[in-house]
Amino acid sequence: MNNWMYSLYAMILGVVSFFTGEMVTFIMLGFILIALININTTLKRIYLKEEK
Repeated sequence: MNNWMYSLYAMILGVVSFFTGEMVTFIMLGFILIALININTTLKRIYLKEEK
């Protein structure tokens, strides 16, 4: 994924957390989302590398 997508996720999480008042919860969910995306990307690269 691109860096602009991470920025988009962060902006969406920031807007939602501002209106709901649960800043810490949404920030932590954002970190979890980014970590899962990184894991998924890494596993796809490994799979494609091993497939050849």
